[in-house]
Amino acid sequence: MPETSPDSTGLPREAAYERTERTVPSRARQRASYDHETVHSILDAAYLCHLGFVRDGAPVVLPTLFGRVGSRLYVHGSTGSRPLRLAGGTDPGLAVCLTVTHVDALVLARSAFHHSMNYRSVVVHGTARTVTDPEERRVALDAIVDQVVPGRSKDSRPADAKELAATAVIRLDLDEVSAKIRTGGPNDEPEDLALPHWAGIVPLARGYTAPVPSDDLDPSIAVPDYLTSL
Repeated sequence: MPETSPDSTGLPREAAYERTERTVPSRARQRASYDHETVHSILDAAYLCHLGFVRDGAPVVLPTLFGRVGSRLYVHGSTGSRPLRLAGGTDPGLAVCLTVTHVDALVLARSAFHHSMNYRSVVVHGTARTVTDPEERRVALDAIVDQVVPGRSKDSRPADAKELAATAVIRLDLDEVSAKIRTGGPNDEPEDLALPHWAGIVPLARGYTAPVPSDDLDPSIAVPDYLTSL
């Protein structure tokens, strides 16, 4: 058994996720990583994921917010949402594929073929299941809010009984998961290096501008520190 130690949430974890047929990429395998810290850091730097599943025999991919708590990811939505209803059916959950991607740079090569991008991505395969335990639902909903803006859950009204009744939460365990990362410049062919075309990378960065208060906000309420720190 791999040596275990706490992760950033204090929960026990193993050193790396087990490789499976679905998590080993068919191309550029050297870019894959199964290290917990790598996977978690990519997830924790994002708040938008894409959730894929099969509906009526056809693939569907939905963009949605998510939150991570230890070795679990949580997604929420309306109780009328198709994937959330399917995850809570009588069958053993809903087979899904969840992805998170950061684009760090555009890679411009001398040849069109070798144009690329630098990125960090995580792909999770598994079975999503509806969360019914009230305390786990509370933790999950707080985590989703804090994934977007850390510290925000403590500075907002919790969902009331009516809102909770209209909200479904699904859980996806981080069991079958891998990260994939590309860094560096273009991989031009040696015979193309003398071509008169600019080559290199165009770095990209996520940024925030100054918060804009709501028109009906009490002017005595200052911008909280967790927003200015963004």
